[in-house]
Amino acid sequence: MKKKRMLRLITYVLLIAMAGFVYGMFVRYTGLAIPCPFRQLTGLKCPGCGVTGMCVALMQLDFKAAFLCNPMLFLLLAPLGAVLAASAASYVNHGAWKLKRWQNTILYVSIALLVVFCAVRNILCI
Repeated sequence: MKKKRMLRLITYVLLIAMAGFVYGMFVRYTGLAIPCPFRQLTGLKCPGCGVTGMCVALMQLDFKAAFLCNPMLFLLLAPLGAVLAASAASYVNHGAWKLKRWQNTILYVSIALLVVFCAVRNILCI
């Protein structure tokens, strides 16, 4: 069963990565991206505004530009990546995506930081 779950996980990760790469290349060469519905409706930036630019910059290994697109999410990439990796390992080993206490803590703290960042960014117009 582990082998089957591992193959399924790798398949999904590769499909998502390929879709992201194609979208990133499309944005990079056309300048056209999916607009943020929250920003369209309110005129304010959501916690995720800048993610597309950050991902395109990361594809070019331009870490400074990636940071400038969405500083908070850029800083949260490592801890959120650790949560995702541990969850994926749990899925492969046990067949479940159950989160441990440390993973939930990281997720809740990340959400709180993103909400605060969103408020500060909109107040300061960053």
